[in-house]
Amino acid sequence: MLVQELGSCGVRDPEARRLVIRSETAADLPTIEAVTISAFQSAPHSRHIEQQIVSSLRQAGKLAISLVAEVEGAVVGHVAISPVALSSGASGWFGLGPISVLPEHQSLGVGTQLVREALRLLRDRGASGCVVLGDPGYYRRFGFQVDPNLALPDVPLEYFQAMSFDASRPAGSVMYDEAFNAHD
Repeated sequence: MLVQELGSCGVRDPEARRLVIRSETAADLPTIEAVTISAFQSAPHSRHIEQQIVSSLRQAGKLAISLVAEVEGAVVGHVAISPVALSSGASGWFGLGPISVLPEHQSLGVGTQLVREALRLLRDRGASGCVVLGDPGYYRRFGFQVDPNLALPDVPLEYFQAMSFDASRPAGSVMYDEAFNAHD
């Protein structure tokens, strides 16, 4: 569990609220769904099925990491990590996302802390690497970068990034779990 002041940017702020990052519990599931729906409701790049993806991954036992962010005891964010397959057969690779933060808590560092803690846990568990589909400017700061040797079919190269945790540099196509093919 990670505890930090929300929006403090390293400066002690007496008004700052505590951000707690912890593993999901069964009691969190309805709230995770509501947070995910709310987070993607106005997102133009979304098919608005992220909550179905998370639920399908959970039901299939494919959520390798599922963390929630709490502020003042209320869940305001969630991140999912699931295994991905590489056409080269390389193992130990995972996909980051979906990542959801309630709109009123966005741009306060909640998503950043969820991503950092999820990546730390992956490294601690001996993962080989992680991929993400999303805004290159946002994910670059965590160490993700475009790897021309890894591709997600039908996705522009600049929006698909990878981070290797060891010396391996696999090549090939990346396949997310079938849950990501959920229909509206």
